Amino acid sequence: MTPVKSSAQTISTLEKLFEDHFGIEAEKVDLLPVSGSDRRYFRLNGAGHTAIGTYNANTAENNTYFYFTELFRKHEINVPEVFKISKDRKAYLQQDLGTTSLFDKLMKDGLTDEVRKSYHQALEQLAKLQWVAGREADFYQCFATRQFDEKAIMGDLLYFKYYFADLQGLHYDKATLMSEMEQMSRELGRIQPQMLMYRDFQSRNVMLHDGKAFFIDFQGAMQGPPQYDIASLLWQAKAQLPDAWKEDLLNGYIASMNKLHVSRVEEIHFRKGYLQFVLLRLLQVLGAYGFRGLLQNKPHFVSSIGPALKSLANFLADNPQAPAYPEMRSLLERLSSPAMQSRYSKPPRGENAKLEVQVCSFSYKNGIPKDKSSHGGGFVFDCRGILNPGRFAAYKHNTGHDENVRQFLEHETNMPQFLQHAYGLVSYNVDDYLSRGFEHLSIAFGCTGGQHRSVYAAEQMASYLSNKYNIPVTVTHLNEKKWVLSPETNTTEQ
Repeated sequence: MTPVKSSAQTISTLEKLFEDHFGIEAEKVDLLPVSGSDRRYFRLNGAGHTAIGTYNANTAENNTYFYFTELFRKHEINVPEVFKISKDRKAYLQQDLGTTSLFDKLMKDGLTDEVRKSYHQALEQLAKLQWVAGREADFYQCFATRQFDEKAIMGDLLYFKYYFADLQGLHYDKATLMSEMEQMSRELGRIQPQMLMYRDFQSRNVMLHDGKAFFIDFQGAMQGPPQYDIASLLWQAKAQLPDAWKEDLLNGYIASMNKLHVSRVEEIHFRKGYLQFVLLRLLQVLGAYGFRGLLQNKPHFVSSIGPALKSLANFLADNPQAPAYPEMRSLLERLSSPAMQSRYSKPPRGENAKLEVQVCSFSYKNGIPKDKSSHGGGFVFDCRGILNPGRFAAYKHNTGHDENVRQFLEHETNMPQFLQHAYGLVSYNVDDYLSRGFEHLSIAFGCTGGQHRSVYAAEQMASYLSNKYNIPVTVTHLNEKKWVLSPETNTTEQ
């Protein structure tokens, strides 16, 4: 079964759920961005109604989501309502919460009182989720891991070690570090209380809708320490919340916990545990960024490493006794040093750097464009081996600029792997050209019509080079005047 056929079947299933629930047909279906999961999200619209359709082949994960959705809504915790579920439980229709996450609000508005209020709302809801719904939770409903125990903690530490620390070329005593990590995992695994833990509680998973904070993507919930979730939100690398905010928000959470009459929790021990899980979360995130960014070569995750290292450096400076393991402390200090932060920050434009890069997309119907620079070199990449969105009616009148085409290429084709190879090849020359004072490099991406695949690839390459090297990059789409942008246009792309 091809990915496109699968997508068509998925859309058909979601359209049927939409019609069954609202009594009308969906007039428009848009594929939505996804992050690191295999789930596919669609926004369906029709006659003033809107809903989010989700497809996930992992029915065990879906069943966990349905269970926790019902549990949370029972206790009036803000999560989207599930309207309809397919018979095979692989597709479901749920409430549309709009497009604004707490992270989006923070990035757009900055550190305003309104944003801080939204953070407090999210933490108040979190306390309710952990301590009220958590009392009733059946952890056998968790689809993967029921408890964030010693083994799970050690898994996070090893994730950091193998996918980030070991990739930096620093020397350390591996046997001693492993012994310290085992000791740390045992210590953290014994911290009480163990309640319901969200697991990935960060501002991108908090949606702002009708003046309220709603939670999404809580499929990974399990039994665990509540402090971990607070640390995940307040120390999110790209959010870079100031210390005063972190303290105020932590105090707000503790106040919410006290209102719920939580017993057997001493604040001093709770705060100590919080700091320990802040460190663990910082390390786990670095492991994720290393895996996604350094091994899978995804620029978004690479760009997140610098802020994450800055957060780690700030934590170590404020907590000179943590971690209480000499080898680990030494390694973390070197990993978060100014030199290491600089390695992952956007490089300043060198005063003597002359290199400028021209990237273009083109149609092979018009032939390969000639480089007009003096040396006449550069790269030409043929995108015609990538499945063409232009073959399908849903994408025919769009371009590589449009979100639905971007999502199709990223999740239904081999375009991500294709670009990883292209990035690597181009980087060899850019590194050399910068060191030798070269002034020009041309890169061209071609496809049949010069409208979908080549346009997307050219834009992605320009973004990659600009972020990695901070050099001038211009993008030109040579076939733009012939793009098929309306049904009335006579030209077709095959």
